Amino acid sequence: MTDNNVIPFNPLAKRHLGESVGQAMLRQPVIPISELQSFDGAGIYAIYYSGKFPGYEAISIRNRNSLFTAPIYVGKAVPKGARKGGDLEANPGKVLYNRLTQHTRSIEDASNLDVADFHCRYLVVDDIWIPLGESLLIAKFGPLWNKLIDGFGNHDPGKGRHAGLRPRWDVLHPGRSWAERCQPREETAKQIIREASDYLRNNPPPENLLMTTA
Repeated sequence: MTDNNVIPFNPLAKRHLGESVGQAMLRQPVIPISELQSFDGAGIYAIYYSGKFPGYEAISIRNRNSLFTAPIYVGKAVPKGARKGGDLEANPGKVLYNRLTQHTRSIEDASNLDVADFHCRYLVVDDIWIPLGESLLIAKFGPLWNKLIDGFGNHDPGKGRHAGLRPRWDVLHPGRSWAERCQPREETAKQIIREASDYLRNNPPPENLLMTTA
């Protein structure tokens, strides 16, 4: 019997283009985040945790023994002015490298994390494909620090701009000096750890490295 409702495959569909970029990133080598060497370009990245922090056990198990199948955070770095329609041929500089080094400093500042427990992989990408690749990876993996514990990628809002609440990430991982100047939250670290455990129990990290089309 012929299914007249079959949708023909379109390799240029937004979903498939995003998966192509995401798959390419997942094939890149994994390196300790503290050992990054300077490089040029913009693109996407994933950060992996393999330590023993309470609540993160399900992630760590997936990332031990060099498997690295469960990113704790996925992000992007776009050239300056990209959101305003800047020069498409402009040299992006070291925006991706700088973004990853910023994350490294955040981890080092945290009083209860060890930078030795973090690895990353990244892909330098043409500007136009960066948001697609990042969106697909977040949708596929549901990284904990993207979906539940916000604030890891935040910057210092600047002098006199600390009236907002302290990010949940900084409640759980105190140490960044600028976050200490933000307003305290009612949530405790224990509450957030309990939420993280529940989230990972209901959204277990994937078994496989590469994405599969749903």
